[in-house]
Amino acid sequence: MPNLGSSQQLRVTAVCLGNICRSPIAEAVLRDRIQAAGLSEKVVVDSAGTGDWHLGHEADPRTHAILSQNGYVLTHSARQITSSWMAEIDIILVMDSSNYLNVEALMRDSGFEPELYMIRSFDPDLAHYDNLSPELDVPDPYYDRDNGFALVLKMIERAADEFVAGLPARLNQ
Repeated sequence: MPNLGSSQQLRVTAVCLGNICRSPIAEAVLRDRIQAAGLSEKVVVDSAGTGDWHLGHEADPRTHAILSQNGYVLTHSARQITSSWMAEIDIILVMDSSNYLNVEALMRDSGFEPELYMIRSFDPDLAHYDNLSPELDVPDPYYDRDNGFALVLKMIERAADEFVAGLPARLNQ
């Protein structure tokens, strides 16, 4: 983790496949938790997808619905992460092992190495799993008609709580 001076911000990017379901949920939850922790001046959060299918689109209506029902605010336009972003990002939180491998390839192409984690590796009940373990995957709710979005939100909230709790130490406060 870089030792940030007072004028620098830690940049965190949440990544999923299309940037309309899981990573926008993570962006909204992380931003909320970071604000509640009083770290908004020092930590910037955004999100992106590894694919380009939804570029410029708003988040899925079910994403907006589950966030709104739980008190989160999201203004969003889908973007695709590229190797050119790597120099600007400090931490990347991916939603599943496929995202991890795709981002890892982008990092190799860029020559930059932001910290890369499966978001659920911050869940204290799952911290003992290896980074690419399927137990750490946040399932893609895109084709789910039931409570997939609610499950994704709960998984991300639990991981986000622990991630944000560790930020002050990372920021050398």
